[in-house]
Amino acid sequence: MACTIALAGSTAGAAGKTELTVGSKSFTESVVLGELARIAAERDGIAIAHRRELGGSRILFEALRRGEIDVYPEYTGTLIYELLATNASSIESHDDLSRALEEFDLAALAPLGFENTYAIGILKAKARALGLVKISDLARHPQLRFGFSNEFMDREDGWPGLANRYGLAPDFVRGMDHDLAYRALESGDIDAIDLYSTDADIAYYDLAVLKDDRRYFPEYKALFIYRRDLAVRSPALLRSLASLSGAISADSMIAMNARVKLERKSEAVAAAEFLGVTTQSETDTRFTRIARTTLEHLTLVTLSLSAAIAVAIPLGIAGAQFPALGTAVLAISGVLQTLPSLALFVFMIPLFGIGAKPAVVALFLYSLLPIVRNTHAGLTGIDPALRDSALALGLPRSRRLAWIEIPLASHSILAGIKTAAVINVGTATLAALIGAGGYGQPILTGIRLDDTALILEGAIPAALLALLVQSLFSYVERWLGWEVSSE
Repeated sequence: MACTIALAGSTAGAAGKTELTVGSKSFTESVVLGELARIAAERDGIAIAHRRELGGSRILFEALRRGEIDVYPEYTGTLIYELLATNASSIESHDDLSRALEEFDLAALAPLGFENTYAIGILKAKARALGLVKISDLARHPQLRFGFSNEFMDREDGWPGLANRYGLAPDFVRGMDHDLAYRALESGDIDAIDLYSTDADIAYYDLAVLKDDRRYFPEYKALFIYRRDLAVRSPALLRSLASLSGAISADSMIAMNARVKLERKSEAVAAAEFLGVTTQSETDTRFTRIARTTLEHLTLVTLSLSAAIAVAIPLGIAGAQFPALGTAVLAISGVLQTLPSLALFVFMIPLFGIGAKPAVVALFLYSLLPIVRNTHAGLTGIDPALRDSALALGLPRSRRLAWIEIPLASHSILAGIKTAAVINVGTATLAALIGAGGYGQPILTGIRLDDTALILEGAIPAALLALLVQSLFSYVERWLGWEVSSE
C-alpha cells in the first residue's frame, strides 16, 4: 500500500512537474485568477503549474500551509472571519493581516484592486412584487425559499450570522452548489441565493442585489497569499504576482467572469486577453482533454484496485481459516463501505493532503469489502465432502489451500474483483473534488459553467469505462468456462 501511495504521488506530479504551483478554488473567478497568476508568471519567464478547482477555502489554505501549493487567490473577509477567525478582532489593516499570516509561515501581497463581497440576490420581478430592497425586508417574508452555497451555510461570516443579524427565520433553507443555485433561482425552485458581487450571472439572470443595510458582510478584497519561503525560492514569481496588485478593477473581473461563464471561453483565454498575451491553453482540444482525464482516471482505478486485490484476498483467506478474524475483517471492511464516499475522500485530506494520494487511498478502502467478502464466502462455501477428500489425501493445510480450495473459490473471488472494479470506476469521478483529476473534473467544471457538453465529456467516458470493465471480466469468466456472474 505504501508503494501504491508513493506511486500515486509520483503520478500526480508527473502531469506537470514544476517547483512552483498556484492553486484555485472550485468557482470561476478563483480559476480565472489562478490562470492570471500562471500566465503572468510564464510571461515573465517563470515556470509554474496551476492546480485548479481544488475545493473550498479551508482545503486551499491547508494545502498552502502543507506546501502542496505555493500561492492561491483569497479574499480578506474569508481570511479574517473564516480562516483566521480566532484573530479576527485584532485585524484591522493589511499589516495586521500580514502579521496574523506569519504565524502560519504565510504572507499576503497587496490587494488586486477589486472587492468580491457576499450579497443576497433575488429575481428583480419578485423583488418588485414583494417590495424587497434591503436584506432586512426579507424578515417580512418567511415563506421565501433560500438556497445558499454549501460553504456559505457554515461560514462564520455566512448564513448563521446573517440570520442572527437580520432576525431571519425562513421556512426553507438549503445548501447547494453555487452555480446550480442560479439555475434553481431562474426555474423558480428557490427565491433567494447568496451572490458573489463580481458574478457575471447577476446581470445575466436579471437579479436584484439586496442592500446590506445593517452592514453584516465585511470587505472581501481579492489578493494572493503565499508561502513565506517563496521570497527565497522565487522572488521573481512574487514580483510577477505583485505586478497584478491594484491592476484589476471590479468591472474587469466581471468581464473576465462573463467571458468564461456566458461566452464559453476558457479561463486561460479570459486571463490572457486581460494581460494582452496569447496562451498555449487555447490549443487544448476536446480529444486532448479526454485523453488526459482518461489517463488520470485509469491511473486512480488501477493503483487503488491493484492495492485492494493485494490486500483483500489475503485478508479473505485468513478470515476463512480463522473465523474470529474473519468476523472482524468483514465487520471493519463493511463499516468502511458504509461511509459516504464523498466523506471518505475528505477524511483522507488531513493524512495525505490533496491530489491523487488521498484519492487512491479512499478508492482502495472502498474496494476492500467486495473482494474480502467474496474471497471469504468462496472459501467457506466449499462442499465439506471435498475438504474431507483433500484431508484424506494427507495434504498439509497450505497445499490444500493452494491446490484445491483457492481454485474452487476463484470464481467467487473474480466476481468480487469485478464488483470492486465497477464501483471503483464510478466512485473515482469524486476524486476531482480533492484535486485528483479524472473524469470527474470535466463534470465539475461543466456544472460550474452550466455546460452540458462538458459534463457529458466526463460522464460518457466514465459510463463506457464501467461497461468496458464489466464486459472484460465477463469475457474472462466465459473464457474460463464459468457461468457469468450477475454481480
